[in-house]
Amino acid sequence: MKTIDLRSDTVTKPTPEMLKAIVEAKLGDDVFGEDPTVNRLEETAAKTLGKEAALFVASGTMGNLICQLAHCNRGDEMIVGDKAHIFFYEQGSSAAVGGIHSRTVPNLSDGTMQIKDIEHVIRGDDIHYPRTRLIVLENTHNLCNGSPLGAEYMRSIGKLAKKHGLKIHLDGARLFHAAAALKINPAKLTADADSVSICLSKGLAAPVGSVVCGTRKFINKARRSRKLLGGGMRQAGVLAAPGILALTEMTKRLSEDHANAKILAHGLASIDERMLDPESIKTNIVYFNTPPHSLSAVEMEKRLYAEGIRTLPFGPNVIRAVTHYHIKSKDIEHVLSIIKKILRH
Repeated sequence: MKTIDLRSDTVTKPTPEMLKAIVEAKLGDDVFGEDPTVNRLEETAAKTLGKEAALFVASGTMGNLICQLAHCNRGDEMIVGDKAHIFFYEQGSSAAVGGIHSRTVPNLSDGTMQIKDIEHVIRGDDIHYPRTRLIVLENTHNLCNGSPLGAEYMRSIGKLAKKHGLKIHLDGARLFHAAAALKINPAKLTADADSVSICLSKGLAAPVGSVVCGTRKFINKARRSRKLLGGGMRQAGVLAAPGILALTEMTKRLSEDHANAKILAHGLASIDERMLDPESIKTNIVYFNTPPHSLSAVEMEKRLYAEGIRTLPFGPNVIRAVTHYHIKSKDIEHVLSIIKKILRH
């Protein structure tokens, strides 16, 4: 039985071209800055996002933490959305490792935080308070239906940050999905961010790795934080080589994933309109409800798994499905037929 894995866009396998690039990669010691393939990946990422420099890191969580450590001192505060990946899914590493305090602001359904809400929680100069140093944004926003944050919103946050002397970090794990959905150059979405992390293995099919981008001064500081976390890799070109193809080739096809996500969303709504609002789906992440008085999310996941379909329960009655490189439109049609069959019984 063929498995259709919709749990995440991290389950993709590298393309044949990526495997070939791994074998042929020119290597050196990256801790000494001598791996030519890593250097080329970093130069490509920085140029793509309109930044001065970049740093290859092992994962998105590491990239985010490195940026937090580079921006903040122990006891400083960052403002972050209450549904942010950094707040929910990164083990409180900012506090555990960096001694950085998180102040949450509600995320709206489109992944944004209201300007007035952010400004309201910026601390004044008082010895009782931690110092506010950083605003953290996420694009696309995972828990908000993979919603993309637009350039105008980024500019408004940039103005707020400058007004209060704050820095902005953008968790851009799926930034290129945002750019594809908005039909915009990704550099326009990062122009107001002081740092940005992008993931090469979420939707872009590279087997591992993320890249952090910013000014040369910032990246020099981030490099020290990477070393602190044990992230200095040696002949890392074997990992960087597929990352180059992820940025130069795989970013061009993301609209296919969005189209398949919309087919899935509209198909689910046609089965039962209470499952989701298909218009809320903007990129490749689909959250849907199990119909009232039917199966729980866990039971639905088990039934789907028995049919060769992998999904991810998110709460008692919510399931996540993520489209990616390996998922074709015919797979979506099969998934919809199986869900119909399960709900009939």
